[in-house]
Amino acid sequence: MNTLKKRAALVSILSNAFLSGIKFLFGLISGSISLISEALHSFGDLIASLIAFYSVIQSDKPADTNHQFGHGKFEDMAGFIEAFLIVLSACFIIYVGFEKIISKPSSYVFKADIAFCVMVFSVIVNYFVARYLIKTGNKTDSSAIEGDGYHLMTDVYSSFGIAIGLLAVKFTGIYILDPIIAILTAAMILKTGFSLMAKTGGNLLDSSLPNENIEIINSVLDNYKSSNLKVKSIQTSKSGSTKNIVLVIYLPCNLTLKETHKICDDIEQKIELGLKNTHVVIHAEPDCNCEKKSVCAKF
Repeated sequence: MNTLKKRAALVSILSNAFLSGIKFLFGLISGSISLISEALHSFGDLIASLIAFYSVIQSDKPADTNHQFGHGKFEDMAGFIEAFLIVLSACFIIYVGFEKIISKPSSYVFKADIAFCVMVFSVIVNYFVARYLIKTGNKTDSSAIEGDGYHLMTDVYSSFGIAIGLLAVKFTGIYILDPIIAILTAAMILKTGFSLMAKTGGNLLDSSLPNENIEIINSVLDNYKSSNLKVKSIQTSKSGSTKNIVLVIYLPCNLTLKETHKICDDIEQKIELGLKNTHVVIHAEPDCNCEKKSVCAKF
């Protein structure tokens, strides 16, 4: 898993470095504010990729005296920073777009053909890289890699929107459409950024796992009803790709320590099988209201 995440992060770094350079170069040549704004967006993607790469390396380090529960939060922090960069880049594009509209729109002319070709090329490259990152992020349960993928997918949307705007400029000759399309595209990017911030921020604040994960935990525990197991509480959170689960359960008071330990081990193994990347802690308490309470009374 570690190799998959590192490879994905390196692919993202290389593609973003290449595209940001190409966009900036041809943005200067063509004079398109959309293209220059996209170059800055891609540079933000490059910074995000570097952060993701660093977080992947850090998160895979074993627990130590300073991080006794591991380094998984590095990935969540990286995902949050990436989301913030998405919002920041969108705000910058909106600012530049409005500035161009308000200043001297009549004198704003650029080479639409060059800018259009670069945007189409960017859409194709980023689409495939983003899909690869999102797929790898889901497979490895890495919020940093997944966040980087969604970050790049916003670049796909923005580049596609700007390409459509450039096409409209070419056929209408209304050059002010360029910053207008850039602003509309940036508004869509903002939505993605805020959504990603909410997700990664929830992990940083130890929000509980999604309902579908809780349902899997409950289904595992339901299999032990025949053993008179009762659930007192289920607490969950996530650190990077690790799902932390704390269970407090009741078991019949006449069970031996060895029998109780075996049931807890079985539960941990089945939860791991259903969710992957889990850290399960189970606290078992004696149920003195069970069918064997007469035995319990002797003690």
